[in-house]
Amino acid sequence: MEWIGNYLKKQQEAAPLAVFRIFFGVMMLWSLIRFWAKGWIERVYLEPKFHFTYYGFEWVKPLGNWTYLLFVLCILASICILFGYKYRLAIIVFFLSFTYVELMEKSTYLNHYYFVSVLSFLLMFLPANAYYSIDAYINPKRAFQKVPRWTIDSIKLLLGVVYVYAGLAKLNSDWLVRAMPLKIWLPPKYDIPFIGGLMGENWAHYAFSWSGAFYDLTIPFFLLYKRTRPFAFAAVVVFHILTRVLFNIGMFPYIMIMATLIFFDAGFHHEVLAWISKLFNIAKSRFDNGLSLTGNYTRLNAIQLVLVLFFVVQLLFPWRYILYPGELFWTEEGYRFSWRVMLIEKAGYAQFRIVNGKTGKQFYVENSDFLTPLQEKQMSFQPDFILEYAHFLQNHFAGQGHKNIEVYVDCGVTLNGRHSAQFIDPTIDLTKIKESFKHKTWVTPLKDEIKGI
Repeated sequence: MEWIGNYLKKQQEAAPLAVFRIFFGVMMLWSLIRFWAKGWIERVYLEPKFHFTYYGFEWVKPLGNWTYLLFVLCILASICILFGYKYRLAIIVFFLSFTYVELMEKSTYLNHYYFVSVLSFLLMFLPANAYYSIDAYINPKRAFQKVPRWTIDSIKLLLGVVYVYAGLAKLNSDWLVRAMPLKIWLPPKYDIPFIGGLMGENWAHYAFSWSGAFYDLTIPFFLLYKRTRPFAFAAVVVFHILTRVLFNIGMFPYIMIMATLIFFDAGFHHEVLAWISKLFNIAKSRFDNGLSLTGNYTRLNAIQLVLVLFFVVQLLFPWRYILYPGELFWTEEGYRFSWRVMLIEKAGYAQFRIVNGKTGKQFYVENSDFLTPLQEKQMSFQPDFILEYAHFLQNHFAGQGHKNIEVYVDCGVTLNGRHSAQFIDPTIDLTKIKESFKHKTWVTPLKDEIKGI
C-alpha cells in the first residue's frame, strides 16, 4: 500500500484544473442562458399542470415565477466558477441549484444533465481556484501553482467511467447485431451535406454502431497515452461534432470536448492560459509562485475518503439493473443514471380508464388535458411515469367528487423496431400499487431477448 501513499503525495501543475474550471464555467453559463432564451423555463417548468418527479424527491417542485430566480442563482454561480471568485461557495450553489432544476421534471432527463450534476459535486472537493483565479489574486495565501495530482486525475477517472460504461452498454445484440436503433435514426438524415447519402446504407448503420462502441471503450486510454493523445482528441472532436450534427442532444458534445482537454499535459494548459492572459491583458506571472498546495492532512484525508466513496458509488450504481429480472431496455429498471446513452428507440400509447369500483361506470382520459406533448411521449413507455400519472389521475378525479376510483391503462410499446406489444397488464388497478424500488411485476415481459452486458 506504500504506492498509494506515494501517489497521494505527488504534486502537479494546477493549470489543467484552472483551465477546466474556466471552460466548465463558460459551458454552464452558455447552457443556462440558452435554456432561458429558448423559453424552456416557462415551457418545461411553469406551463405544465403536472410534473413527473423522481422517487424519493417528490418534494422537489417548480417554484412558480421564483423558478427564474433559481436560474439566476445558477447563472451567477457559473460566472463565479468561471472567474474563480468565491469558488467554494459558487460550486456548492451551482450543484444545488442545477440539481434542483433537473429534479423538478423527470421527463427532461438526459445523461448529460446527470453528468453535470455529478461533475459539479466532484468539483466541490477540488481546489480549482488555487491557480489563475480571482480568489488566488485577492488572497495570495490561497494561491498555489501546484496541487495534488489526484485532484486532476479524479476528473480523468470520472470521464473514463462515463466513456467505458457507455461502451459496455453498447455491447448488446440490438446495437451490434441489429444496428438498432441507428437503423431507425440515420435514414431520415439523408439531407445532411456530404454524408447524407450514406445514412440509408445498411453498412453505414453497422459502421456507426461498431465504431461507437469501440470509441467509448478505448478513448480514455488513448487520451492517457501521450503519443496517441493528439489523435485521440481529434477523434473526440470528430465524434462529438458528428453526433451533434446527426442528433439533437444539446450541449453535451461541446461539454465532452471541453472536458477531455484535462488529459493534456500542463504545458498545453499554460499555453491556453497565456493566450487568455494576452487576450484580456492579465498578468499570468502573478500566479506563477511555485508554491504547492499541501494543506491540513486531516482535511485532505477526509476529502480523499469522500471521493473514494463517490467513485465506489459511480462504479457500482450502474450495475443495479442486475438485481431486476426481465429485459432492461423494456422495463428500464436501473436504466437511468448508468451512462446508457442513445441505446433505445421506444414509442408507445397509453389510454387510461377511470372506473368506479362499485358501479362499474367508466370513462377514458384525454392525456393532453393534463400533460405536455413531451410529458405524454415519455410517460407512454416508462413504467414509473405511468404509475405516477395514474395516481395523479386518481387524486384529480377524487377532488372532483368521483368515488371508488380505480385506474387501468391500455398501453402498447415498440422497442428498437419491434412490433408494438402490450406493456402494462390491463387488468391491474394502478391505484393499488405504490412506487418503490421493487421489481414491477405489473409490466408485461418482453417476448424477446436482448443479449449483452
